[in-house]
Amino acid sequence: MLREVLSATGWLERTQDFGRALRVTSRTPGGLLLVGTPAGDPWHLAAHLDDEARLGDAPGLAPTLVRWAPPQDAPPHLSIGLSRLEEARRGETLFVVAEDEAPAPLLERVDDARRVGATILALDGGDRDLEDLAHEALTVPPGEALLSFDGAQHLVSAAAGQEPARGARGLRHRLARLLEAVTGPTVD
Repeated sequence: MLREVLSATGWLERTQDFGRALRVTSRTPGGLLLVGTPAGDPWHLAAHLDDEARLGDAPGLAPTLVRWAPPQDAPPHLSIGLSRLEEARRGETLFVVAEDEAPAPLLERVDDARRVGATILALDGGDRDLEDLAHEALTVPPGEALLSFDGAQHLVSAAAGQEPARGARGLRHRLARLLEAVTGPTVD
């Protein structure tokens, strides 16, 4: 029913395109850095992406949840702080989820990550500064009648988990696979 309601709005296509970009850029296990704002860690999206990674055999989609203030006694996978963003490097993807305006310290870290070659994706509520830094952005305007910010996260995670249709991969993908076959896989 939801697909039927959204089919004429363009939301399905936009979330599918964004989900595809997320899947294509997130290939290295542990290389998808997911961060929110001080007001909200995107833990729910992290859980969905982790499920999609496991079920879709796409280990690069399993996110590293980066938190603003992880508790001292948090388990290792929930204790990763903002300092991890300072270690971002080429080949990694920084996915920023910010329904509200991203604070200046986050924008600075995103800009630094972009400068070292990390791919920046943003799911936002209309933050122009964040969108300007992102390679790919999906904006859910405040007050959107048909799709909530939370609903967009669900659609994006589901789309990221979908295997691209055979033949839908572009020239860059085919060249990358050829290069990997000739030179061997990338080693960190």
